[in-house]
Amino acid sequence: MKEKVKEIIDKIRPNLQADGGDVELVDVTEDGVVKVRLLGACKGCPMSQMTLKMGIESYLKKLVPEVQRVESV
Repeated sequence: MKEKVKEIIDKIRPNLQADGGDVELVDVTEDGVVKVRLLGACKGCPMSQMTLKMGIESYLKKLVPEVQRVESV
């Protein structure tokens, strides 16, 4: 599952980089929790939680049903 999540995050990354941000995969737990680190402009952006939940999490859940949630670390 971790490799599939990594591939999907690599597809999302250019969208974030276009706005000066980035995302890094930290870990995927056995119970389906994806841990990511928001970087660049995303790190301090007031909309980062919306990007995390409505963007990254919803996209990952759609393509990898085993994903339960995404957390920023």
